[in-house]
Amino acid sequence: MLVRSEPFTEVNRLAQQLFGAPSTGTWSRPTAMPADAYRNGDEFVIVFDLPGVDKDAIDIDIERNVLTVRAERRPIDLGEQAQAALTERPFGVFSRQMFLGDALDTDRIDATYQNGVLALRIPIAEKAKPRKITVGGHAEQGHKLLDS
Repeated sequence: MLVRSEPFTEVNRLAQQLFGAPSTGTWSRPTAMPADAYRNGDEFVIVFDLPGVDKDAIDIDIERNVLTVRAERRPIDLGEQAQAALTERPFGVFSRQMFLGDALDTDRIDATYQNGVLALRIPIAEKAKPRKITVGGHAEQGHKLLDS
């Protein structure tokens, strides 16, 4: 169902985790978007962790079976007097791409967002579902059965 994940995105994510990334003079942690993907009956489910992201800051696109999820985690306004003592929560715009197989009905994706978790449910296409083929016809129509 899921063809593969974008390899460069995975390399960039690893590099950010190992080396960090400069952010306004300090070093921040990577802006990862962890995901799980699994088949559940007649649908394929992809779940993304997006803690601290507002629902209106999520953008989901699909083009030619490439699913792109973009999200923006905005910094919290602490006021003018606040001085940061620890900044580990990344903010900014980040995205994730996944290549979906042809067996999915990408015209009927359902997206829900609750408690910082984005869930995409994609139905399995009818043409990809297993089906029973019946054998018909008669032996007298030009084909003879061999006697044992």
